[in-house]
Amino acid sequence: MRHGKKVNHLSRQSGHRKLMLANMACSLIEHKRINTTVAKAKALKQYIEPLVTKSKADTTHNRRIVFANLRDKYAVTELFREVAAKVGDRPGGYTRIIKLGNRLGDNADMAMIELVDFNELYNATTKEAKKTTTRRSRTAKKADAPVAEAPAATEAPAVDTEENKEATE
Repeated sequence: MRHGKKVNHLSRQSGHRKLMLANMACSLIEHKRINTTVAKAKALKQYIEPLVTKSKADTTHNRRIVFANLRDKYAVTELFREVAAKVGDRPGGYTRIIKLGNRLGDNADMAMIELVDFNELYNATTKEAKKTTTRRSRTAKKADAPVAEAPAATEAPAVDTEENKEATE
């Protein structure tokens, strides 16, 4: 019986699995998104979420716990500096898994796992929408309307003649 044993072994022994997840977590922290299989992405999500939660409180104890899991001091410093600053107010759900389809070689389900707050495409639209919506008074519309129509009425169609060709040369 396997009651309470929910860990996905990923067809690897425990040492290999732990090191692989640590390397993938370091790559995710460094590049902010990585492509991998769906099973590895789900395992990585369970692995990295508690580490990001620990990085929100910058203490020596938390740094040592995270370093024991990641085994890379550059990834730990980036996690505590950049990532923790962006996710400080978020209560959880620091990663997003987007399915990409099947891999060409072996037909494995592929996914992209990324840190949520570092995606400029999703976050930029919400910020720009707030900035671009402004209110304008009626007086500004009345003042701008005659100015915009006047140049359109005075323009004449261009006619190709010999005189125009000589003048342009």
